Amino acid sequence: MSEVEIGIYFVAGLLSLILLRVPIGLALIAVSYCGIWALLGWRIAWGSLGIIPFHFSANWVLSSIPAFLFMGFICYHARLTEGLFTAARVWLSGLPGGLAVASVFGCGGFAAVTGSSVACSAAMGKIAVPEMTRYNYDAALATGSVAAGGTIGALIPPSLIMILYSVIAQAPVGKLFMGGLVVGVLTLFAYSALIMVRATLNPKLAPPVAERFTFAERLSALGQTAPVLVIMAGVFGGLFSGFFTPTEAGAMGALLSTLVAMVTGRLTFSAIRAATTDTLVTTASLMIIAIGASMLTRFLALSGSGEALTQLILSLGADPILIILGITMIYLILGMFLEPIGAMMLTLPVVLPIVGESGYDAIWFGVFLTKILEIGMLTPPIGMNVFVIKSVVDKSISLGTVFRGVTWFIAVDLLILCLLVTFPLIILFLPSLTG
Repeated sequence: MSEVEIGIYFVAGLLSLILLRVPIGLALIAVSYCGIWALLGWRIAWGSLGIIPFHFSANWVLSSIPAFLFMGFICYHARLTEGLFTAARVWLSGLPGGLAVASVFGCGGFAAVTGSSVACSAAMGKIAVPEMTRYNYDAALATGSVAAGGTIGALIPPSLIMILYSVIAQAPVGKLFMGGLVVGVLTLFAYSALIMVRATLNPKLAPPVAERFTFAERLSALGQTAPVLVIMAGVFGGLFSGFFTPTEAGAMGALLSTLVAMVTGRLTFSAIRAATTDTLVTTASLMIIAIGASMLTRFLALSGSGEALTQLILSLGADPILIILGITMIYLILGMFLEPIGAMMLTLPVVLPIVGESGYDAIWFGVFLTKILEIGMLTPPIGMNVFVIKSVVDKSISLGTVFRGVTWFIAVDLLILCLLVTFPLIILFLPSLTG
């Protein structure tokens, strides 16, 4: 049996383990270890189990993951983000579907300090959906807007998906953040436009809110966002001005969030303990998956199967547009069954060479991929954001209602993907300014 055949058989074995619901990180490590053993013997396989994880984990960029996670969890557990929806509601409730629009904007603000779709959906779902229900909003629109708004969390920096992608693809994480910021803002306004159009055409979906606020009340509500604005200004101002690196931005964010929580009197022992625990657990989970992907990359390189698959696909003579369309379909299907980071780490060792040979820019593809993966957070049967929303809203709202609500937003997301393929500068313009 040739080395390429061994590689293909073990990849098939990996897919079988995933279908059997084996945790993806363990499946990646086990298959890669056994594959290297089959190719080069147990001594080299055992050595690789120590060397590859060490070299991958020693990457300086990865140190920003626990820092950004701690920043987000401190903001969440210290309740620094509570004023985001209130401010958005006061300023935007007069628009058609204003409360739903406010939910999306609240998600955008929350995303800027957490980078987590799930946390964003959970936090906004508890606050925004009951408020919309009180004003007789359509349940599908109310839940769908928050579930979809949560996906902005992975696009607006800090984005854990982009940090991991930057390490695997050797792409500058700062440029990925800039491209992601543009697409995140584009998504935010596209979602808001969809809500306003639907509410205008069918006012029963979102009855007008009779509340009227004075300018002083609006300024007061805006003041409630001050803790988050201070953190965002410190982190993103320094990051995009080049004053410090993305890794240093994570450390600054962790420090700023702690200081702001302390100054506002919200830094309790329980908040610190919960934030620390969540940071450690999440970081460990991400690192196991990332180490497994790194080992798989090495195994595919040793067996030559990765190169063989790349050349096979390229030999078909497919147009680059058809290749990116095929990759998009693969990720949309994977998103129905796997969480985003697992789906990305499972496939990047094979997909990246194909994308590079097809002439696509690594920065563009990283942001594009993040957008695709976040669509998977909404699609059935395992749309993570949908299940999160279902778990925090009134039990009378069915899972089918939430899925029905996100369908409109998935259609908008697919339109945005078409725009990103047709006009790559949407992603690349801002990163190109940094040289």
